[in-house]
Amino acid sequence: MAANSTPQGCGPNVDSLYYNLCDMDAVWGIVLEAFTAAGIVSSIVLFIALLASVPFMADKNRRSSVGLHACFLISTLGLFCLTFAFIVEKDFATCASRRFLFGVLFAGCFSCLLMQCVRLNVLARRNSGPRVWLLCLGAAGLWLVEVVINTEWLIITVVRYPLGPLNATADPGRAGATPCNIANQDFVMALIYVMTLILAVVVASLAVMAGKYKQWKMEGALIFLMSLLSVGIWVAWIVMYVYGNELIQRSTWDDPTLAIALVVNAWVFLILHTIPEVCCWAGDDDSQPSYGEDLYPSRGVGYETILKEQSSQNMFMENKAFSMDEPNQGSKPMSPYSGYSGQLRSSVYQPTELALISKGAGHHQTELSYDTAIPRASANPAANSGSSTPSLPTETGEVANPQTNGNSGNGPLRKSQW
Repeated sequence: MAANSTPQGCGPNVDSLYYNLCDMDAVWGIVLEAFTAAGIVSSIVLFIALLASVPFMADKNRRSSVGLHACFLISTLGLFCLTFAFIVEKDFATCASRRFLFGVLFAGCFSCLLMQCVRLNVLARRNSGPRVWLLCLGAAGLWLVEVVINTEWLIITVVRYPLGPLNATADPGRAGATPCNIANQDFVMALIYVMTLILAVVVASLAVMAGKYKQWKMEGALIFLMSLLSVGIWVAWIVMYVYGNELIQRSTWDDPTLAIALVVNAWVFLILHTIPEVCCWAGDDDSQPSYGEDLYPSRGVGYETILKEQSSQNMFMENKAFSMDEPNQGSKPMSPYSGYSGQLRSSVYQPTELALISKGAGHHQTELSYDTAIPRASANPAANSGSSTPSLPTETGEVANPQTNGNSGNGPLRKSQW
């Protein structure tokens, strides 16, 4: 494309460096730009959701992974942003960022994933995870190794070829300032450490399946699936970048190959790891019991409620406190004070039907009321307290007891021994 010609879809004031962002003939740039913008927005929203859910996390095992998830989201957001460096044309800034940040950002993602697998392995076996600072320190150590490797590699290659020829640049005027003069094989060889991290994540996530707690095994299964897809993506773009484009003689497809690999792998991270984790956090928050209603239940303050509570309390006291003192006399209810009447069964007054009729129903109910009459103990030393029943005083000085005889229900009339 000539330097003075403007492609369709771009304005006359747009620099040639950004033609792929608006060129209607280069559709891949516009499509990747749309997916990249959506990924950036999604990463920011998920990061805000992560920070907002921290105060509501009651499970300390899930809270221990917040730091790793935050670093993972930041690295994923960096992958989406780095895609623009592969969409635009090459210059010193874009080529330096490509060579340095490609491995560094992927190393950040897979370092966090590897420490997540270590955490899940411990949880799947003991249901108690390691300390948060140990996980973050391990992820930072793994990530810094790739930072040192890429820094050293970038400095050596730039210093070795300070004025090397361009590798398919659009503007010949940038020949002396571009560090893009590097073979595709060298670019891939600089990512060997990242490939090692990917394989370590695959093995560590597979080891989670040997645990006994199903909750953590499900998370390990998602990481295992995501790592397998990442391996497939990396194999595809490496084969296409190193051998495929050379075989079909399409060297202009190198940048689209790397840009597509970035966008696809970043979306795999979000869909298979971050979004399920956020859903798990939301599910744990909803499953927490609402102590506001259970701790102070609402009760109706009515007459029936009071009677029920009193009856239940009375039954409890009678069954628990006096069950050992009551004599076992079949199903006949006995008073707890029956052992203190002090009278023999033969000396208890047992009224007949004729006596009940003559005294009247109302008067007899007053005499035999167990609610108003209080039993009194007798001073008779010969009283058999174990076989007597409570006696009730009457107005005539006699003791009334509704006990009946074994055969006819009537008994002899005896005077009170009070």
